[in-house]
Amino acid sequence: MPCSMECMGKGRGWRRGGGGGSSIAPTHLLSLLPTASKRRLPAPSSSMADPHQLFHGTSSSSTPAGRGCSAQQPPTVGYPTQGSFLAEPMSNFAMAYGSTLASQGKEIVDKNIDRFIPVTKLKYYFAVDTVYVGKKLGLLLFPFMHQDWQVQYQQDRPVAPRFDINAPDLYIPVMAFITYLLVAGLALGTQNRFSPDLLGLQASSALAWLIVEVLAVLLSLYLVTVNTDLTTIDLVAFSGYKYVGMIVGVVSGLLFGKTG
Repeated sequence: MPCSMECMGKGRGWRRGGGGGSSIAPTHLLSLLPTASKRRLPAPSSSMADPHQLFHGTSSSSTPAGRGCSAQQPPTVGYPTQGSFLAEPMSNFAMAYGSTLASQGKEIVDKNIDRFIPVTKLKYYFAVDTVYVGKKLGLLLFPFMHQDWQVQYQQDRPVAPRFDINAPDLYIPVMAFITYLLVAGLALGTQNRFSPDLLGLQASSALAWLIVEVLAVLLSLYLVTVNTDLTTIDLVAFSGYKYVGMIVGVVSGLLFGKTG
């Protein structure tokens, strides 16, 4: 009973002290405070998920250092989409179709050009060099010094003009025609009669007379029924050589003061 009395006395003293406004607490209650503080729950850290959040965000920068690898996104594998898969065959087909059309168009153009203007044959008449041009001009100015006038052939085809001085070409006639127009314009200028219209009339008349000469030769060959290997281009070349002599005549007139 002494223990119970002591406890009761202590209880009365505690209640009495509390009623009197004293702030002194019993000693056995103070000994229990540290144990209560040890059982305090840890405060929720910022890394813990919000209970109201439905999904855990992986884009947050507050990722633990130990879990940094898990935050990295796996590399995505590039699979071709349907548009790119269909675009490559279509582009290849378009390129092949376009090249086919271009080749067919080129063949049609070449056939039509060769029908009216034999481009492959014209290359033969311009196969000249400097040595040939010099010898050919000497032959045109001094024809009496030349003996052999036969055109050389190789495998039933005439050799290129640069290998045969007797072969006809179109380089000298074309250059001689242009030079004749320039010299004629110079001659008109010395007489104070030069005008673009008059120079154009001179060029048209020279070209018209060339065509008339070729047609006259063709008509003569047809009427006489002469079989020859000369083509129309050969006749144009031979008829165009006359401009060399015409240039010499006009230049001589300019030098000696007499112009026609």
